Amino acid sequence: MSGIEIERKFLVRGEGYRQQAESNSRIKQGYIGCNTCSVRVRIRDNRGFLTIKGPSKNGGLSRYEFEKEISLVEAQHLMELCDPGIIDKTRYLVRCGNHVFEVDEFYGDNAGLVIAEVELSHEDEKFDKPVFIGDEVTGDRRFHNSYLRAMPFIVWRGTIPKAYRHIALE
Repeated sequence: MSGIEIERKFLVRGEGYRQQAESNSRIKQGYIGCNTCSVRVRIRDNRGFLTIKGPSKNGGLSRYEFEKEISLVEAQHLMELCDPGIIDKTRYLVRCGNHVFEVDEFYGDNAGLVIAEVELSHEDEKFDKPVFIGDEVTGDRRFHNSYLRAMPFIVWRGTIPKAYRHIALE
């Protein structure tokens, strides 16, 4: 797949997304250093993927994306080339109206963070929001996985409202 990716991101309230999910999968992903784009290696369940994303446009709403499925062995080898800080999460797919929300529940140093995103056909496309959708964070780069790799949620979690923190601060 390649083309322009248009998506909006939101913080998630509560845990209702789990009951509404049609499916879920475990994802581990790493990033290979690149100054002008994001190069991601992903293992989703037992499948490998290589993704290259260009710089964000329109306040983080859209950007070029190229994705190709690769073998699991290739993905495992490429993970060894990744910068430190592997992203570990479970992705839940939740249908709402004509759209599917991808809800990511993070682990490790990003534990307590849950983000939902929805892909759109065009930037001003209307969509229904599930009840668990909270504040929009589309343009906030702190919620990009590539940022979370280098600056995990545990470091800055106190800057978001408690309603969106799924694990109590210790």
